Amino acid sequence: MSLLQVRDLAVHFGGVKAVDGVSFDVEAGEVFTIVGPNGAGKSTIFNLISRFYEPSAGRIVFDGRDITRLQAHEIAPLGIARTFQNIELFDHSTVLANLLVGRHTARRTAWWQDVLFLPAVRRAEVEDRRIVEEVIDFLELQPYRNKLIAGLPYGVRKVVEIARALALRPKLILLDEPASGLSVEETQDMAFWIEDMQKDMGLTVLMVEHDMNLVSRVSTRVLAMANGQPLALGTPAEVQKDPAVIEAYLGTGHAGKGQTGKGQTGGEAHA
Repeated sequence: MSLLQVRDLAVHFGGVKAVDGVSFDVEAGEVFTIVGPNGAGKSTIFNLISRFYEPSAGRIVFDGRDITRLQAHEIAPLGIARTFQNIELFDHSTVLANLLVGRHTARRTAWWQDVLFLPAVRRAEVEDRRIVEEVIDFLELQPYRNKLIAGLPYGVRKVVEIARALALRPKLILLDEPASGLSVEETQDMAFWIEDMQKDMGLTVLMVEHDMNLVSRVSTRVLAMANGQPLALGTPAEVQKDPAVIEAYLGTGHAGKGQTGKGQTGGEAHA
């Protein structure tokens, strides 16, 4: 069974069909990437999986469990972590403190044990610190461990947000435009880390990304979308050659299922 199954997923905001009948499977251990022009519905799918949005139709199954109607706070404990297009960190806390926040869903001690600081709590804190330090080493964040987020360069903050997601020790990590705003060198580093997440950590990665160089390098399979609907699914090379995908990006005709691709290239024409 696939780790993540999405079936006929849809969400409508008034008369706008942000996602309209999308289905795909993500296999354990692969890097599955969703691409498409601006407004294609890519990040909306992330918000549906994370349960920030309520689907109008469809079904989401993770690790054999139907999560379609779960609450947002119930998702992370199942083993799904995510990052955001806009960095969501505690600016006036240190890198270490931000990563420790990522461990809170893994805590199994009761509140009264925390208040009394019992041995079980001390053991849990030692274990949390050990896991966080492993993530810091993995992403080479040692120089920034005790620095405040507010004083860090943008590229480092992007890495810290990924580190916080990894601190959860998830089965599935959702990376929402991890290379956005990064330099060429930083994007290359990001590619290395995504490959290591897959190969060394055994993670399954579901990614939304504009940079097709990064997508082609790290992705096992790619789903291309436009106007909330799927256009093509396959390897990066297969998807880039698909006529419907070319039309959606270049605006030369109809982008599948009768949807017009004109005017959708936006900031993603290079993809």
